[in-house]
Amino acid sequence: MSHASYIRDHSQLLEPIPTGLEPRLFAIPELRGVIFDIYGTLIISAAGDISLAGADDRDEAMRRAVVDGTGIPVPETVTHLTEAYRTLIGEAQDRRRAEGIEFPEVEIREIWRDLLTKWHHPGASDTDACERIAVAYEVAVNPVWPMPGLAETLASLKAGESFLGIISNAQFYTPHLFPAFLGDRDLAALGFDDWLQVYSYQQREGKPSRRLYEVLAERLNERDLTPGEFLYVGNDRRNDIWPAQAVGFRTALFAGDRRSLRLREEDHRVTDVTADLVVTDLRQLLEVVP
Repeated sequence: MSHASYIRDHSQLLEPIPTGLEPRLFAIPELRGVIFDIYGTLIISAAGDISLAGADDRDEAMRRAVVDGTGIPVPETVTHLTEAYRTLIGEAQDRRRAEGIEFPEVEIREIWRDLLTKWHHPGASDTDACERIAVAYEVAVNPVWPMPGLAETLASLKAGESFLGIISNAQFYTPHLFPAFLGDRDLAALGFDDWLQVYSYQQREGKPSRRLYEVLAERLNERDLTPGEFLYVGNDRRNDIWPAQAVGFRTALFAGDRRSLRLREEDHRVTDVTADLVVTDLRQLLEVVP
């Protein structure tokens, strides 16, 4: 079974929870394209973001994921699975911090490989099995569903020949969400250019690092485009709006779901950060982009 099929078969409808914010919209004639965050912006996330090191005890979800991925259970003598998972993530992040990376990201397939090795599980050497486990676990602990208007918005932007891109905290399974929910169409079929996609797991660096935004800005400059010609849409003032503005992107705060809206009012770094636009439904972007 493909990752997209597994996600689709194990997902249920989620509805966004209104935030109470009012949209702030105006047309930006110079826009050439739109760059999106994924979790909490294009995709409803029950956890509010990609899960990784969640706070609650998820041992049973881990055991089920390993069986789904390999057909072989974790031995009952192995305990504190969630704690071991968090520890490995923390150690990987600490190694990156020691290299000078302020906001490190992990490659979750490596974490699962190391976990299975620690547990002397035969799936440790099977990359495909590690992927299946990671997908099964993420689906279990972080239910997701497309935001209302997602397909319509992307189709209209593509028809208008807007460039479409992504800057997102993500793992290898994140792009599979789109064919899972949008009729087996992958990101390319939906209009996203490969060179306009920047994912934290590939850069080994996560938001709110400016580096993710700088990578895309460099790619734009190579094609005689500028960040100021692109609107970045995200649900988090610190992780999305702050670094995107610092690198020169126009910005829209997506305030369409209370689960994921992050205003970060207690964070002094974003005290003076205000997005150009506030969007409460993805379809409102069609009023903004020429």
